[in-house]
Amino acid sequence: MKTSTILLNTPLVLNLSPETDAPSTFENCSLTWEQDALTVAPIAPDTKNKIPALQNKVWLQNCLQRSPISRVYLDPAMEESVIKSWIEICNAAQKQIFLKVPSAPDLPQSKRAGAWRIKRVIDWLAAVILLLVLSPLMGLLAVCVRLDSPGPMLFRQWRVGYQGQLFQICKFRSMQVDAVARLVEVMCKQAGLHYLNMVPRITRVGYRLRKLSLDELPQLFNVLQGEMSLVGPRPWALYDAIRIESGLRKRLNVLPGITGPWQVSTRSNELDLYAVTCRDLAYLQQWGLMKDFKILLLTIPKVFFRSGAY
Repeated sequence: MKTSTILLNTPLVLNLSPETDAPSTFENCSLTWEQDALTVAPIAPDTKNKIPALQNKVWLQNCLQRSPISRVYLDPAMEESVIKSWIEICNAAQKQIFLKVPSAPDLPQSKRAGAWRIKRVIDWLAAVILLLVLSPLMGLLAVCVRLDSPGPMLFRQWRVGYQGQLFQICKFRSMQVDAVARLVEVMCKQAGLHYLNMVPRITRVGYRLRKLSLDELPQLFNVLQGEMSLVGPRPWALYDAIRIESGLRKRLNVLPGITGPWQVSTRSNELDLYAVTCRDLAYLQQWGLMKDFKILLLTIPKVFFRSGAY
């Protein structure tokens, strides 16, 4: 039985029929398929070259699973709900997911490749050692989270990582399991950086974990998997990343860190998205191994004195 692959180099539009399971989710999305990559972007409703209506998300997921596509790039200009739906489908189809971001040849991983490789080796070794040393504490904290309130021990959330790739960050759960929807509702009304000092339905254990930043210990697994570094700019959540000005989106190429310039400077006292992004870019322009070491040292008193944490 012969099979063939159609390579598309012109945009096509997903035009869903009214009886679909989510008629507004994929409307006006252009699909550009080139080799093993699919780019999804917004497009005007009156665009021609429409493909037949998709019946449901499962159908699209099956199409992706059977295709040679390995990477899906999502344009941050699309609505957040549309991006989330594509993330859900791509994750189920086991495809790598990226936000489409501009190239950044002036960032340290390109300008100082040798020092950057040393940084990555240090990250991996430190993560292994810290996980071995802290595993009894992490086990105890996991039990406390589980006993304090019903639900999973870990909280996972999509964040933007290296070169715009989306990954699931790991933290100890500090909120009730039904609090996420309410949290997003509150954050949507917030003009600045989405970082709350009045988190809805935070648990008793979660409050103490956040005060000491212990909820972030599972991020060492993200470091071990190469998704994060010990030191680097804050890993942007999707709802913050898509609001970054287009001229500053090269910031999304960066490998994020557990701690970084924002955490050791103003932290929760500076919530302006533009200011925080500019601070991160300034750190990257002046990046060095000794600068990262200094940030690690400055993190210790910040955690001990609970500065800017809630």
